[in-house]
Amino acid sequence: MTAAAPDVPDPLASSDPLEAATQATRSLHGLSTELTARVPQLLEAMRSVGTGLELHSTLDRICETAAELADARYAAIGVVDDEGDGLSDFVTHGVPDEDVRRIGRRPDGHAGLLGALIREPETIRLADLTADPRAAGFPPGHPPMRTFLGVPIRVQGEIFGNLYLAEKNGGGPFNDYDVHMVRVLATEAGIAIGNARLYEAARQRERWIDGSVAVTTALLSGGDADDALTVVAEQARRLADAAAGIVLLPAEDGGLEIVAVSSPRPSKTLGVVIGPESAVVERLMEGEAVFVADASREPGMARRLSAQYGPAMLLPLQSGGRVLGALATPRARGERPFTEAERTLATQFASQAALALMMAEAQRDRERLAVYEDRDRIARDLHDLVIQRLFATGMMLESAQRKSVVPAVQEGVGKAVDELDVTIQEIRTAIFALQQGPAEAPSGLRTRVLREINMAAVPLGFQPAHRFTGAIDTTVGDLTGKNLIAALREALSNAFRHAEATRIEVAVDATVTLPDGRQGVRLTVADDGVGLPEGGRRSGLRNLARRAESLGGASWCGPGIGDHGGGTTVIWEAPL
Repeated sequence: MTAAAPDVPDPLASSDPLEAATQATRSLHGLSTELTARVPQLLEAMRSVGTGLELHSTLDRICETAAELADARYAAIGVVDDEGDGLSDFVTHGVPDEDVRRIGRRPDGHAGLLGALIREPETIRLADLTADPRAAGFPPGHPPMRTFLGVPIRVQGEIFGNLYLAEKNGGGPFNDYDVHMVRVLATEAGIAIGNARLYEAARQRERWIDGSVAVTTALLSGGDADDALTVVAEQARRLADAAAGIVLLPAEDGGLEIVAVSSPRPSKTLGVVIGPESAVVERLMEGEAVFVADASREPGMARRLSAQYGPAMLLPLQSGGRVLGALATPRARGERPFTEAERTLATQFASQAALALMMAEAQRDRERLAVYEDRDRIARDLHDLVIQRLFATGMMLESAQRKSVVPAVQEGVGKAVDELDVTIQEIRTAIFALQQGPAEAPSGLRTRVLREINMAAVPLGFQPAHRFTGAIDTTVGDLTGKNLIAALREALSNAFRHAEATRIEVAVDATVTLPDGRQGVRLTVADDGVGLPEGGRRSGLRNLARRAESLGGASWCGPGIGDHGGGTTVIWEAPL
């Protein structure tokens, strides 16, 4: 039955007008007396509801307060979604945690009595909800419920959701006084929810702005590009309250490749490519945001990527009409969908991240241009100054050689002239290399490892030793090789900045067998330095471990190669 007002006896039901009037007066007097007696309880309930500004805490307080006010065992609030045909959130009170886990998925509000309240937001009071034709039954594990009271909650004139009460203590039905009290509470709840929503929206915007600043700073700091993309993924995951943050960039053969992942557990999706035939990829590359209700059922998603996820936002990283890639923020299966406000803020965040990516790319282009200009200048100086002076010096030595009558002097000067000729040829080779610029073809892994070692030798003041085992250029994949170089750079940097080492040994072994039976590659960087201090920073080592784990490998430290095991040995390994 629908209760729009208390059940006051109808005076026309009595044949005696005087008796009917007397009955009506007594009933109204009783109602007024009962309500007056419960006003202090109602005022305390309204005060409790209006305390605090955090939205979910406010909903929890409303449920608890309503249950106390109507003397109900269970209370819940169903938050109507943006489309107005289902529930985006469901907050309960009185249901034990073990029952909540046993029930599993929360109601979606598309059917049953909850759906009827969404379609027709009016007060509903039932003595036995199981007998109502609109009831759809309970899922397994749900506690039994019979008496029911449902009251809509309006925020600024719009339906926010519904307040549900069930199982009045004592076994009786909810009475007229309960209806009145809960209606008043629902009105106050609408005001409190409105304030909490405004506060939550302001805090949410502030968090997204701070996240955009962090991403821009990371991208423009001049650090490693992969680490900067990881910052984008981490910030997006945190701000969207998602299960993962994923950055995708265009793949060489078309489609989008996952290049950075942030998730609570090590992800094995790095390097996964969503092919260009995917409708989702096509929409993203055209600059269109894609919002998915259930990624595990989306046909355009890579199965390996989407099987574990539910609601997802896939946003193009575009700026100035150019699409640089995409950003995905999926939630776990069964989690609430993203609200319209979250979608808007995430889209703005993706645009800001794309702009920062373009600025970082332009900054790197300027740095590369400055390097090329320096190379040209150095080449000119070598050609115009150094070679000419060496040539002139050689001419003078040849003249001195002809004038000398001492055979030993003639022989020594001749050797010096020959050395100068060789030096001139080497400098000309260096000039040619400088003028040619970097090679177009990518270097092999062995060459890149040697390059890192040679670059580290300058600040270290000595040349680290190195050793290679196995065909690392042909067996180690591009993704693993890229992360191995980054791990080597991090380990050598740590050795220079913290270890105070005088000897470093680098080993790359592509013939190891990992604990899970797969073939892998192992990088070992050992030094004779001071070792790892107690309580010292471990951010660099965590970066190494994170890189290895994202590929299905591992990273750890051990004693070094100094006297009695002094120093540190960093071991990093991943599948080929």
